[in-house]
Amino acid sequence: MANPTAAMLVIGDEILSGRTRDANMHYLAGELVKHGIDLMEVRIVSDDEAAIIAAVQALAGAYDHVFTSGGIGPTHDDITADCIAKAFDAHLDVRDDARAILQAHYDTQGLELNEARLRMARIPEGAALIENPVSAAPGFTLGNVHVMAGVPLIFQAMVASVIPTLTGGQPMLSQTLRVLRGEGEIAGPLRKLAEAYEDLSVGCYPFQKDGAFGANIVIRGTDGALIDVAMTELAKELEQ
Repeated sequence: MANPTAAMLVIGDEILSGRTRDANMHYLAGELVKHGIDLMEVRIVSDDEAAIIAAVQALAGAYDHVFTSGGIGPTHDDITADCIAKAFDAHLDVRDDARAILQAHYDTQGLELNEARLRMARIPEGAALIENPVSAAPGFTLGNVHVMAGVPLIFQAMVASVIPTLTGGQPMLSQTLRVLRGEGEIAGPLRKLAEAYEDLSVGCYPFQKDGAFGANIVIRGTDGALIDVAMTELAKELEQ
């Protein structure tokens, strides 16, 4: 049986403007690989309502899971919750359980749960909360969309809360062979290998170091024994 599939939607003008470097995609991809969920697509959209809604609906219809990052904070431009609610035609309002979480957190900090902070307790009807042990403000899951913060430390904590609740498949395994030969030299053997082992993924990643050309050849799949066989065959072929 094929592994479940996933997509990621990164939301924020700061990513597209280059002001902020996204680290969440790299982290999520690694965690999904370990859990046996295949990340198939990543999109980045601006803080634009129509763009967010269209992307959420498209991705939610195409994949088993969608993970979003960004846009659930206390400021006026944090519109992700509004957009997710509209994408699913769900009512959005401050929810008592989310409010209680925030109230307890700000009470311990000696801070007021003001109107801006209360925005983070607005949860679409029917959604399940995602725990946030870092700053308390919860994310949420609605349908197959998991909505999380953009701050990397908080995003990672939310991923840790969500991943164990998802049904995974077989973890993706990989082996790498480093060769000091150009892509043009090894393209033929790599094509033959890929055709012979259709259940495996064969990738070639070239590099240049000290004037010499080389490539890292990565074989990926869920069957470790099959990867061993394919890698042994490739190593012998390239030694000729």
